[in-house]
Amino acid sequence: MSDLTVSLIQANLHWEDIGANLAMFDQKIDSIKERTEVIVLPEMFSTGFSMQPEKLAETMDGSAVQWMKRKAKEKNVIITGSLIIEDEGAYYNRLIWMLPNGTYGSYDKRHRFGFAGEDNHYAAGDKRLIAQVKGWKICLNICYDLRFPVWARNTIQENGAPAYDVLVYVANWPERRSTPWRSLLQARAIENQCYLIGVNRVGDDGNNIYHSGDTSLIDPVGEIIYHKAHNEDIFTYTLSRNHLEELRTRFPFMKDADKFMIL
Repeated sequence: MSDLTVSLIQANLHWEDIGANLAMFDQKIDSIKERTEVIVLPEMFSTGFSMQPEKLAETMDGSAVQWMKRKAKEKNVIITGSLIIEDEGAYYNRLIWMLPNGTYGSYDKRHRFGFAGEDNHYAAGDKRLIAQVKGWKICLNICYDLRFPVWARNTIQENGAPAYDVLVYVANWPERRSTPWRSLLQARAIENQCYLIGVNRVGDDGNNIYHSGDTSLIDPVGEIIYHKAHNEDIFTYTLSRNHLEELRTRFPFMKDADKFMIL
């Protein structure tokens, strides 16, 4: 299996302004000059982390999903990030994994952030999404999911291979809790022997909550490849399949893990 190039976009979102955010990400994606294969955007990238889904939710045929389809095709790249989606009368914080051909996978946030009332406005998901590209398996999560390691736990499958190779968190994680964000990202990479991508927003939201970003890329032994705080940034990097497999061969820790089931 070959290497995989990913781009992480840390941005200051326009509060509850779908058109402005889509225009902004149009420009940011257009500015990427390197060849990339997966672009990762923050949580609720078209609105910011809003508790007004009645006002902001779109359907899967709405402007934000259509923008993802158009942009993925235009750039021949996979684009992922979460949106406020209305589906059959319920609201979801839904991550979309959009392929260049217009097909997509989706993941509804499992752990809603009750401290901010997210559980009062959004329904919970109950299924993980592990996407595949070029032989890489990518486990996709949203923000608060980071605090719950069992949900993200990597496991050895019947064929002897781990369930996934890359763990992704897209977020609107406030600066006042940046220490848990940075610490848990590193822990998740180490305990699951995988590359870890955490993409967060920067700047103040509409509730005057500041976000320092701290977008990170971490390797399977916890080495920090990239970390950016406070400023907008775009980072492109090629994940090494050889590096991942060498580390898993040298340190075969996962075979000793406890067996469990997620109910």
